[in-house]
Amino acid sequence: MREVSLTEFRSHASGMLTEVEHGGLLVVLRHGRPIAEVRPIAKRSGKPPSWKKPALRLSAPGAALSAAIMSERKRENIF
Repeated sequence: MREVSLTEFRSHASGMLTEVEHGGLLVVLRHGRPIAEVRPIAKRSGKPPSWKKPALRLSAPGAALSAAIMSERKRENIF
């Protein structure tokens, strides 16, 4: 675990994030007090998130709504 000031973090963020990418842990300090902890993200499972999965397809038996509307129009000569 490495502690760095906010000013130092802003000046050298790219290099410090490379350290984190390789497993390091940073604690960012403001006025000597810890304000943030920067750590590598946890390993992700191979499954896609639920919001990326295809949605359920709902269907009802019978004629499509558009077909029912068209037949009703023909029957009543609305065209």
